[in-house]
Amino acid sequence: MSTSMEDPVIRPIEPRDDAAVEAIIRRVMPEFGADGPGFAIHDPEVSAMSATYSRPRHGYFVVERAGRVIGGGGIAPLEGGAPDVCELRKMYFLPEARGLGLGERLLRHCLDFARQAGFRLCYLETLAGMKQAQKLYRRLGFAPLCAPMGKTGHFGCDNWYALDLTKPAAP
Repeated sequence: MSTSMEDPVIRPIEPRDDAAVEAIIRRVMPEFGADGPGFAIHDPEVSAMSATYSRPRHGYFVVERAGRVIGGGGIAPLEGGAPDVCELRKMYFLPEARGLGLGERLLRHCLDFARQAGFRLCYLETLAGMKQAQKLYRRLGFAPLCAPMGKTGHFGCDNWYALDLTKPAAP
């Protein structure tokens, strides 16, 4: 990966990133109508992402360009799920970062982390209106589910997917 100031870099979240990541989450989720009850925008971790994701088998990664955080996404054990099931969590990008292939780069990075952490299945929740994200999930091998898994508390989500991490990654 090039280290030019203009080339986006994916790296683990640090405490100095907390405010930027919180601002992205609080800006992007309402764009898709995900600001009411039952959405991740209300999770306590939104204000302290670096602390939350510093625990074992948790990883949150930011996408930084020219010294500015423009997106992020993470992996954590699925609340209320089996020990070998993780969840893709809080993957959002500022509008200026969309359509550049950064979502795929970050998602692949997160899935590699999940495999290395010993997870066998990756679950995610999303909204019907997040069409571009769903195209990406399907392209990388996620299969739609008929009902949610675990106990995330995100009853506002209406689309659920899972990926078998034991199979080779999609090209």
